Amino acid sequence: MATHAAVRAKPSRRLRGPNPLVAFRYLAAGRLDGAPEFMLDIARRYGTVARFNVAGTNFYAVAEPELVREILVTKARSFVKSRGIERMRPLLGDGLLTSEEPLHLRQRRLVQPAFHRDRIANYGQTMVSYALRTADSWQAGDVVNVVAAMMRLTLSIAGKTLFDADVEGEADTIGRALNTTMEIFPLLLQPFSEWRDKLPLPSTRRFNAARETLASTIDAMIASRRREGVDRGDVLSMLIESRDDDGSRMDDKQIRDECLTILLAGYETTAVALSWTWYVLSQHPLARQRLGDELHSVLGERDATSEDFPRLAYTTAVVKESMRLYPPAWIVGRRAVDDVAIGDVAIRAGEVTLMSPFAVHRDPRYYDEPLAFRPERWLVERELPKFAYFPFGGGNRVCIGESFAWMEAVLVLATIARRWAMTLEPGTPVATAPSVTLRPKYPMPMRLSRVS
Repeated sequence: MATHAAVRAKPSRRLRGPNPLVAFRYLAAGRLDGAPEFMLDIARRYGTVARFNVAGTNFYAVAEPELVREILVTKARSFVKSRGIERMRPLLGDGLLTSEEPLHLRQRRLVQPAFHRDRIANYGQTMVSYALRTADSWQAGDVVNVVAAMMRLTLSIAGKTLFDADVEGEADTIGRALNTTMEIFPLLLQPFSEWRDKLPLPSTRRFNAARETLASTIDAMIASRRREGVDRGDVLSMLIESRDDDGSRMDDKQIRDECLTILLAGYETTAVALSWTWYVLSQHPLARQRLGDELHSVLGERDATSEDFPRLAYTTAVVKESMRLYPPAWIVGRRAVDDVAIGDVAIRAGEVTLMSPFAVHRDPRYYDEPLAFRPERWLVERELPKFAYFPFGGGNRVCIGESFAWMEAVLVLATIARRWAMTLEPGTPVATAPSVTLRPKYPMPMRLSRVS
């Protein structure tokens, strides 16, 4: 770890940044509307590292891939999760998203087998099966809110792969609880919001009720599975049976924390990614046509399988380009626990770095026409700094379900796009609603037309 003396010995560039009151408005006032665009504006105005103060804490907006790599990889031990993720602990407990070392390392080792390549390939059949169920429920000429439809679909897939349970009957209840936590999350970022947790405010009561709904649902599934004593090949079975090197197992609370974390991450982020993907395809008919051509060439008249995943190059490029423009995990925060030098910038213990994929992914140094939707940019060989594209984070905290998410997004897109084309209803407003993820702010009503 870096020492204070080592940091002082390094030259530090003079940094500028936005007005603290403006920064407070976007990042700490309980309303995140416009925050992704604010992070992009910081990079454009002040360069790839900017400094500003919010509520007495120094923040560094970092939009330089090499410096992102230092924070997330080479000097990761000098950082912990920032306050945004820490404030999710009342919901997620000590799951992978919120835990720190050494617990995080132990838990990642125990959870990792559930996302082994062979298991993910087996989950592919579930992904396609549920996508088919959704596609077959639609009729030509229907107008479908794709945000709600993708939320319901990915929740069903998560329920089946995580718990081997068909949760469609409970999808509305679980979905409402998850939505409530996402809607209230910005309030948790307000200064002194820890005190709000102790007050009987309407938002606190709603959050607590949503948390109890999710916890009780998962607790019941864990109890039922323990009574059965059967390995169903799902994630829950893996968590129950997993053992650490010393033979110890997770207790039920830890299993619940991990299940909640995986459920929220697996359901929310993929649904958001797919929603934005349908939107950009609706705005780019040539890309939609090229997608259809690839699906016809690779699949013919059959549905996709996990074996097709590596062959669906353009389909994958569509998802990749969509997540470049609209990364579900739109910001990554880390708080320094040591004085540490990042490049030529001295970061003091307690100060916070903010890295926004939304801003980095739109950097013209790495992407020609960075605001344009161009999936073909991913089909050519080119040298791109590793952290010029990081929709799943990086380092030892990289999303454990990244491979699962890629396969799910591509197979769902291939399954539905082989049957339906979507057109956004005229006059529909489109904007981001950043919270834990980069959700669309408004419903996205899409009119369906059958693919011939």
